Amino acid sequence: MLVAFSCNGLSLDSPFDSRFGRCPYFLVYDTEQDTYAIIDNHENTNAEHGAGIATASRLSSEKVNVVVTGHTGPKATQALKSAGIAVYTCEAPTCKKALELFQEGALLKQ
Repeated sequence: MLVAFSCNGLSLDSPFDSRFGRCPYFLVYDTEQDTYAIIDNHENTNAEHGAGIATASRLSSEKVNVVVTGHTGPKATQALKSAGIAVYTCEAPTCKKALELFQEGALLKQ
């Protein structure tokens, strides 16, 4: 399973970013391989409109199964649900802590 965490850096120790469509990066953790990759989201950080929908489309094309973030707007939420991507909310200090909370089943599904 691929789990995307909204992130403000390039590693598990990077700060978790509560923004969905406008976060600078996504850390995509592969639960089967115990590895991660980074997706650059800078193209949407300053978008006037549609950042959430564009980000949802990008994550769908990357075959992400789950998103862990602080907040998604209504249009982004609908786009993620339409793509079959589950959304969990979190307020962790780092991506590593968000991953731990996800693995413990401690996050709320949106």
